[in-house]
Amino acid sequence: MIRIADLMQSSGVAFGTSGARGTVEAMSNHVCYAYTTAFLQAMQAESLIQTGSTIVLAGDLRPSTPRILAAAARAIEDAGYRVSYAGMIPSPALAFYAMQQGAASVMVTGSHIPDDRNGIKFNRPDGEILKADEARIRAQEVELPEPFPEISAGDLPEADPAATTLYLDRYLEFLPENGLEGAYIGVYEHSGVARDLLGTLLERLGATVIRLARSDTFIPVDTEAIRTEDVRLGQQWSAEYGFDAVVSTDGDADRPLLADEQGEWLRGDVVGVLCARFLGITTLVTPVSSNTLVEACGCFERVYRTRIGSPYVIEQMNLAVEEHAGTVAGYEANGGFLLATDVSLDGRTLKALPTRDAVLPVLAILVSAKQQACPLGELMAGLPQRFTASGRLKRFPTELSSRKIAELAASNEAIEALFGDLCGAVRNIDRTDGLRITFENDEIIHLRPSGNAPEFRCYNEAASPGRVQELNRVCMEKLEAWR
Repeated sequence: MIRIADLMQSSGVAFGTSGARGTVEAMSNHVCYAYTTAFLQAMQAESLIQTGSTIVLAGDLRPSTPRILAAAARAIEDAGYRVSYAGMIPSPALAFYAMQQGAASVMVTGSHIPDDRNGIKFNRPDGEILKADEARIRAQEVELPEPFPEISAGDLPEADPAATTLYLDRYLEFLPENGLEGAYIGVYEHSGVARDLLGTLLERLGATVIRLARSDTFIPVDTEAIRTEDVRLGQQWSAEYGFDAVVSTDGDADRPLLADEQGEWLRGDVVGVLCARFLGITTLVTPVSSNTLVEACGCFERVYRTRIGSPYVIEQMNLAVEEHAGTVAGYEANGGFLLATDVSLDGRTLKALPTRDAVLPVLAILVSAKQQACPLGELMAGLPQRFTASGRLKRFPTELSSRKIAELAASNEAIEALFGDLCGAVRNIDRTDGLRITFENDEIIHLRPSGNAPEFRCYNEAASPGRVQELNRVCMEKLEAWR
């Protein structure tokens, strides 16, 4: 018998802000088999699934995914469940399909992180697992077969297209027919699992689509820390083609990437606000790291702030739903949008999907701009002028970043000794997640260890694009000196 908590220590595969992740080498067949088995045991102990029921399985396009999928499928079958393999599809497409079937699901993806790492996301029949579920999984003891079977990607069953079809219909039946007629849109395909599906949706809504930069090599597109080469590509494509917008997602399509008519990528926390406004959301939940324009814009009756990570956003959304707080949604600073309640527009209903989704915010904002007959840049200009930037230091030990944050949080004097030349005096600090510092000049520096990798993240907010970029640049230089 193997206890999952012990396996976490020995393998290095552990739960972060969203799912279990580790290096490809650490995510061996027996580790992935054990995690999947533990998830099934935890769900059955809570009477959420029963032996013999169907578990839906899907993955992203990174090279290690098929092998991990095969290990998860073997664990599902050995535990007495049926495998429904949905193929290589977006994480939200898998979750939506499984929820409509009342089934649990397993998604193999490392999302936006490099392909030397991978991960597994687990979903209950009613949506993502939450932190209490993670604790139940860690507490499980599982038995591995002896001898452990040979497992290969070729063991996967044929993919069923039903989940993809349902996901397409979700948007085509909600958004106005030909809602993007006349729009000229570039789709940055790279290695995102939604690359075909996203272009298809745009075309069926009436847009003219140019497909760009498809890659057979996995590209770690991170919508919170956009790569310099992706910044250049957005601007280059805009100048070359004259697009109304360029759209993309991260690896598993739970984080959107959307550029305006100038080829400038919109920040995810602005994308979330624009999407929620289009949908008429009354109660909005977002992590503490998101842009403060969500409160300043005055579009929402209630705004709740949480720790970073979709499980925390979902927990707060669930509380808001219980309180009958109208239409409830959430978004993260990466732009992933979560819909906790059904919403209706012009007699059409969009069913709830309480997990991060990249496709909804992309389509909602494009349709909103089309309906208002204005470019995306004009939609942005109508919001309070608060701007954010972020950066990350890779290969930065979590223990070191946590210790440094604790030293700063001990006193305002310590913060001002490091950042006072940049922002002046401290107004207040927020320890909801990491250390978020608001200065008297209304600028923000937010420091936090990554929950998924040995990385240190810095988020900044200021009143102009130039100032926030400079603020982030200098902060990163100061933090680099901590190594």
